[in-house]
Amino acid sequence: MVKTQKRYRYINRSLKRFYERFLSIRGRPREIALGLALGIFIGMTPSVGIQMAIAVFMAALFKWNKFSAATGVWITNPLSAPLIYSINYLIGARLLEIKRGYSLTPEISVAGMSHMLHNAPEIFWALVLGGVILGLPLAMAGYYFCYSAITRYQEPIKETIAKQRERLGIKGKIRRKKANKKDSYSKAYQKSKP
Repeated sequence: MVKTQKRYRYINRSLKRFYERFLSIRGRPREIALGLALGIFIGMTPSVGIQMAIAVFMAALFKWNKFSAATGVWITNPLSAPLIYSINYLIGARLLEIKRGYSLTPEISVAGMSHMLHNAPEIFWALVLGGVILGLPLAMAGYYFCYSAITRYQEPIKETIAKQRERLGIKGKIRRKKANKKDSYSKAYQKSKP
């Protein structure tokens, strides 16, 4: 009982720390949110193993936030991937009207591998279609959630910086006036010298 409570506290602290770090990403809220949405969308596709590389490349291509794109890909982590890909397959198979189900045989044989490879394109396209259909609304929801969270986080910081700049600007004008007076005195002194 105590170990599970410690574990939940650890997970809760880790998630909170990750959320705070994510909010403190530098950049415009729109670019950060678009990067996350792109990462979520790519994470829903069956491109396991190269998802992060695709997301970072596409984010760099569109000039969106690469870090948030790489973070969004982790929607399909080792714990959630079996559930997400099975739902993707069910949606894609229904839309492509694939009636038969596929299952792995417990024993590995040449015939079983041949059967699996023969049906691989059909399974792949069902996963792609299901991933696109599920990925679009999830990416849009991720965009709006991320945009609002980043904006709420950055607004007080921008206000503080604007106030500090305003104060420094006033002080800077005073300093410049003093510097100009010194220059006029030194110029007058230089002129009076023979």
